[in-house]
Amino acid sequence: MVHDNEAQPLFGRPMLSTEAFMGSEPVAAARDAARQFLTVVQADHGLPVSARVMDTVQLVVSELVTNAYKYAPGPCLLDLEVIGGGVEISVWDTDPTLPAARAAEPGRVGQHGLEIVTGVCRSLEMRREPVGKRIKAVIMLADDPGGHPAGSVM
Repeated sequence: MVHDNEAQPLFGRPMLSTEAFMGSEPVAAARDAARQFLTVVQADHGLPVSARVMDTVQLVVSELVTNAYKYAPGPCLLDLEVIGGGVEISVWDTDPTLPAARAAEPGRVGQHGLEIVTGVCRSLEMRREPVGKRIKAVIMLADDPGGHPAGSVM
């Protein structure tokens, strides 16, 4: 794992963390990086991070990095950024194939990651890049008083 965590000021450039994973099992390290990033966001920058946000960001990071590790040869990159009232999670990998949601099958075990990510995120974007693909998901920092799992729009 290679990392470049920048403690950036609240004003000016957004808060950003970049992690590179080089082939070994990266999922636990990616979850740890997400937890550490959000801890810094809360402690050093004074932005509230609820238990819902902490858990949801770690879940989405886990799902996206697991898929990158499972289906793409080579490295993957994880970017975490606080921007526009939310946490943007971006995972790049070397495989250009975009994931597709599968039809509902009550008996299917596994392969529900895209459904989970779609259900808990405010937005999800997938795009091919000159090499590989990038998947971006946004989780709002503010909890929704109405209980929406993706948080409230600020």
